[in-house]
Amino acid sequence: MVYYGQTSCEQDSERYFDVVKYVFNSYKKEVPLVINTMGWVKGEGLLLLTDMIRLLSPSHVVQMDVSDWRAMAPLAPETVRFAPGLYTKGKQQPKCKQMDASGVEDWKTSEGERDASAPDYKLLYIHPEFPRAGAAGEARVHSSVLRDMAILGYLGQLQPTGLGSVLPLHSLVPYQVPFNAVALRVIHTDVAPTNIMYAVNASWVGLCRIPDTVQSQTDGPVLLTQTPLCDCLGFGIVRGVDMERKLYHVLTPLAPENLRLVNCLLLGNIAVPNCVLVSQHGIEGEIPYVTSEYNYTILGSGKLKKKKHFKRREHTFPCDFT
Repeated sequence: MVYYGQTSCEQDSERYFDVVKYVFNSYKKEVPLVINTMGWVKGEGLLLLTDMIRLLSPSHVVQMDVSDWRAMAPLAPETVRFAPGLYTKGKQQPKCKQMDASGVEDWKTSEGERDASAPDYKLLYIHPEFPRAGAAGEARVHSSVLRDMAILGYLGQLQPTGLGSVLPLHSLVPYQVPFNAVALRVIHTDVAPTNIMYAVNASWVGLCRIPDTVQSQTDGPVLLTQTPLCDCLGFGIVRGVDMERKLYHVLTPLAPENLRLVNCLLLGNIAVPNCVLVSQHGIEGEIPYVTSEYNYTILGSGKLKKKKHFKRREHTFPCDFT
């Protein structure tokens, strides 16, 4: 598992491509592998999908058509073979090599010319029968809800067994991690070193393992200049940052034997669900990490946009054509 740190690869498709290669290299080919691609199939998304097919060399490709959307062209092997990708080139159109006695041109390629740009697979083109299949707007809303539910389910492993009520996260004892024991990197944007702790505090982080040994001459934070391509062992929340004692306070259900292998914290563009921060039971007065008074004119700040989906009301007007 690799922590990509974003819900879409549109901003950094090159790293996405590298991540896919990294993960696929661990496939032992002892059991069948099912690859669930994303729904971005327009523009650069289609080019990236072409790259994926060339890279992964599947035996079958299942393509779903949608009734209320203009269908894309079938991803037949012949199409992918010559189509350009985002990071790979398609096979050049074959040139006329010779003309036989019957006047038929021989377009066959010579032996040994087969490569990654010429995938050979079986295309299964199907049409889903259930309504609203593939509706982009609804898919985005559902994926956001499912993502929050997945995070809450993961955090649910922190709850002690046998209790009838759910304990708030601020009542659980976090791990104390020294600054110089783990490397730190923000994936999705550039953050000044002086502001890095503001970004990490109360954030969702990937608990990762980089092959290099984390070494620091001081007790300050170890900041990486590039995003590493490394294994992700689990996730956690940086519940607090102790600047005096140089400690991160991390909540995670990751087992201690795996936690000992973690030497890198990656912060991406995945936010802690709002309900975790807003619904902090037992807190009187101001809620930690939640504020109603803030200067939104500061560069880089902004209000959280809440998507509201209203059903359009249909109006009927009496018409008099006389």
